[in-house]
Amino acid sequence: MGFYTTITDEITFYTGLSPTAFFTIAFLTLIVYRTVSSMFVSPEDFNKPPVVSARFGSVSGFDIAEPPKKPVQVGEITEKELRLYNGSDSSKPILISVKGQIYDVSEGRNFYGPGGSYTMFAGKECSRALALLSFKPQDINGNLEGLDESELAILEDWEYKFIDKYPKVGQLVPEQRTQQIEHSQEDNLNSNNE
Repeated sequence: MGFYTTITDEITFYTGLSPTAFFTIAFLTLIVYRTVSSMFVSPEDFNKPPVVSARFGSVSGFDIAEPPKKPVQVGEITEKELRLYNGSDSSKPILISVKGQIYDVSEGRNFYGPGGSYTMFAGKECSRALALLSFKPQDINGNLEGLDESELAILEDWEYKFIDKYPKVGQLVPEQRTQQIEHSQEDNLNSNNE
């Protein structure tokens, strides 16, 4: 009994707590320490490379997206041809035109693809809508007439965001120009055949 009394007296003397309170606090501190430390990587595992499972796209139990496909260069296309790249065909990239420059936004499929927040812009020239910060169908076009300086500045900001984030894959051309090119190519073929 002398040892038990000595220990309880020492705990009370040094901590000012009863032995029951002291051991309760010590136990809770240990539980909190174990819980918090389990949220972090252990020192032994810190420098180990991630474990890749046999299933593609899974690292340590986390699913990751497939690596992005190399953007397909479409060159010069018309608005009619651009509409084919609206995300409805998963084998084609999702394209958007801003100020006549076409960007592959397939990387943002969850935003621009079917069901996404910006799906209405996919496969279209959307400069006016971006400048006006509008989702109205009548504003989704390339007409910049009547926009003031602040709206043009907003459009420029959007353009820089697209330049920074998405690859440029082509340029929008008027319908008449492509028809003229096709006719001149046909003329060249006919003259070469004669």
